[in-house]
Amino acid sequence: MATSIPSEVFTFFKELAKNNNRAWFNERKAHFKTLEADVKKTYNTLFEMLKKHDDVDSLKMFRIYRDVRFSKNKEPYKTHFGGAFHRKKPYLRGGYYLHISPGDSFIATGFWDPNKEDLERIRREFEVDDTEIREILADKKFKAVWGELQGDELVSAPKGFDKEHPAIDLIRKKQYIFIKKYSDAEVLSDNFLQEVNDAFKAIRPYFDYKSEVLTTDLNGVSLIE
Repeated sequence: MATSIPSEVFTFFKELAKNNNRAWFNERKAHFKTLEADVKKTYNTLFEMLKKHDDVDSLKMFRIYRDVRFSKNKEPYKTHFGGAFHRKKPYLRGGYYLHISPGDSFIATGFWDPNKEDLERIRREFEVDDTEIREILADKKFKAVWGELQGDELVSAPKGFDKEHPAIDLIRKKQYIFIKKYSDAEVLSDNFLQEVNDAFKAIRPYFDYKSEVLTTDLNGVSLIE
């Protein structure tokens, strides 16, 4: 399956990184919109591929304009394309993300910013029994695709948890994510979308586990009416 991402995308973003100002961008806005339309086709194709093996109900592509109001970096434009694919809530949890940028393309999945209630529920599950999650994370086929669990974590135990607990390495995490990087050549290859789709498919044991945890209480009773 051929990708519709043109190599000009990387060329454009490299030039934008050197000339990140409105005057330069406005002169080339028409060209950017053409590139953006091509890339949207790629994201939409991946969306259709995902729907064949998961219940994803929406795709959100992020705008190129940066929100600089609270940032020290006042450059007005992003130098990447990004898009998130959302699973149908409340029954299914987790999501997929595709990031296209010269020298820094990647896919990511998992739980980037769980709300307070979800984070507490996840931690309590690990406190009671971390056997199933460790089996998933240790699976050779799973690790061959996604590697190690990543994400920000606390220095010590969160409030209400024992810092000596055997699962404290999981409990103190604030994010539960996986990231897989790709070179520019890999992004432009004909089988890129298939490889991304296969990687996202491989995350399902993790998503199925987390979805069950986040839709039940510690006794296994459904929280969804």
